[in-house]
Amino acid sequence: MTRTIATGRELSHPTREEIRLEGVLHALSDPVRLRIVRELAGDRDELSCSQFELPVTKSTTTHHFRVLRENGVIRQVYRGTAKMNGLRRDDLDALFPGLLDCLLAAAGRQFRRLGPGV
Repeated sequence: MTRTIATGRELSHPTREEIRLEGVLHALSDPVRLRIVRELAGDRDELSCSQFELPVTKSTTTHHFRVLRENGVIRQVYRGTAKMNGLRRDDLDALFPGLLDCLLAAAGRQFRRLGPGV
């Protein structure tokens, strides 16, 4: 799979055409990654990695963000020393209409029923 890789501190991301349904579903199948996506969906702005309070180590957090980025769920960019994260809602909605909204609604219902789970 080809990915556009820029120079410097820019990170590689799949193009819209490279995003695959099974990759998106894999990325969203983990409770920590789903929690990250729920937080990004609830906040229409970019959030830095440090703004997430996750019950895992820093290295595991880095892994989760990488899985989300490499599967086209989020876009990460450096702003100064902070790595900012944004949901690729436009790309996901164009490729898989209604999927993200359906998954987020189901995750919200599960959270209300069971609690955060992680």
